[in-house]
Amino acid sequence: MPDARQDRVALVTGASSAVGAAAAAALARDCAAVAVHYHSRREGALRAAEGVRSAGAEAFVVPADLFRDEGPAALVARVRRKLGRIDVLVHVPGPFLQKPWDRLDPSDWHGMLRSNVVSAYGCLLAVLPGMRRRKWGRIVFFGYGRVEQAGAFPGILPYAAAKSGLLLLTRTAAAAEAPRGITVNMVSPGLISGGVRPRQIDPRAYPLGTAGDVGEAVRFLASGEAARITGSDLIVAGTWKM
Repeated sequence: MPDARQDRVALVTGASSAVGAAAAAALARDCAAVAVHYHSRREGALRAAEGVRSAGAEAFVVPADLFRDEGPAALVARVRRKLGRIDVLVHVPGPFLQKPWDRLDPSDWHGMLRSNVVSAYGCLLAVLPGMRRRKWGRIVFFGYGRVEQAGAFPGILPYAAAKSGLLLLTRTAAAAEAPRGITVNMVSPGLISGGVRPRQIDPRAYPLGTAGDVGEAVRFLASGEAARITGSDLIVAGTWKM
């Protein structure tokens, strides 16, 4: 069981995004190394790696296409070859989609489910064997600030449906892996300064959070202090979710 900084290695997928980079930098304060994944935005990943190094950890920048069936397993294998292990997995998914519910294409559904649920499931399965052997692991998925409010989402239906599915995956895996010392949680950001948000939301009506707020939530759930927290959805949204 890793209980010192030099023992821990984290993998952050989608680390070229603002929240992904913030999560990587926050984890670097507790980890010896952080693998910084990106798909197409290499410059963003390089900036995230600089944040990791500034916090005192080794950064490994690694590209992978998680939309491909073999992508998650290939990414995890490459990180293990370079860094030896993965103790913390943070899965930051792809783009946000806003589109009227009655104008959706099949590709809209497939894209949201693939980026949020299917790729998360693939990464989860790939990291579990090592975590099970060591009887320690931290897995954090990214949700949506209103994912637990079952209702109408006419402008973001595939996105909301995908996040609901990801919450089910989170809680299923949490229940199954708890006896092995592995926690599985979700962080659900709200309105983030500089981030994408639904067009109908007036940002003046709510205090905007920061990517750093989200990164600190991820860091807490990946820490030893959160050993008894699993299957939770930590909403980092201020009053927006109310």
